[in-house]
Amino acid sequence: MTGSEETPSFRLAYVPGVTPAKWARIWNERRPGVPLTLLQVPAAEASAVLRAGDADAGLVRLPVDRTFFSAIPLYTETTVVVVPRDHVITAAEEVTVADLADEVLFHPLDDVFDWDAPPGEPAFERPATTEDAVELVAAGVGLLVVPQSLARLYHRRDLTYRPLTDGPESAVALSWPEEATTDLVDDFIGIVRGRTVNSTRGRQAAPAPKAAQAAPEKAKRAQKPAASAKAAPGARTSRARAAGAKSAKPAKRGKPRRRS
Repeated sequence: MTGSEETPSFRLAYVPGVTPAKWARIWNERRPGVPLTLLQVPAAEASAVLRAGDADAGLVRLPVDRTFFSAIPLYTETTVVVVPRDHVITAAEEVTVADLADEVLFHPLDDVFDWDAPPGEPAFERPATTEDAVELVAAGVGLLVVPQSLARLYHRRDLTYRPLTDGPESAVALSWPEEATTDLVDDFIGIVRGRTVNSTRGRQAAPAPKAAQAAPEKAKRAQKPAASAKAAPGARTSRARAAGAKSAKPAKRGKPRRRS
């Protein structure tokens, strides 16, 4: 590598709530010569970051534009409702949308769910971010429906959450521009899919040079005995003796003569 060439690197964007630490560790073990750069971006901006080429791939929330991006779904999160610890909902192990009909629910501008409005009573305003909405829940003026990872990310001691059994769901996927499927992207795909380090990852091996291909054939021909080769003198003599032994017949004995 010359001094003017850049060191290869892999840039991975990820949205809040997604934890790329496990995959990043495996990458560093397998590709120590290729630095991995992690870029946390808001969920609403992930597609723009990938389109602009500011990241090679991203751990994003579905849906994505499948006419431009390739995507491998990884998992679907549990949906929860965030409530104050002394709220009546905490008496239940899980809740339904019907249980929220009389509650004020916040709908932040960065909401990751694809719905026009959450159930229940509309809040007096739309918070700018999910983090801002969590602060309002702590103030006791409403509740919030989010993926479980976001409830953990913005956890507060005075708040808790309960699973929402029939609410919307958020799926996380590995996504990248389809026309920018590089070898490094393919390597990361192998990691998230659990491929072993010895996997070919679907790549085709480069064809061997003709000289290298011809060498094994020559070796095989050299190892085969020639069909017209003459047998060794010792072997020929042994075969002749065996043949003579098979063709030899015992001598007939004549009848004894009578004495006169």
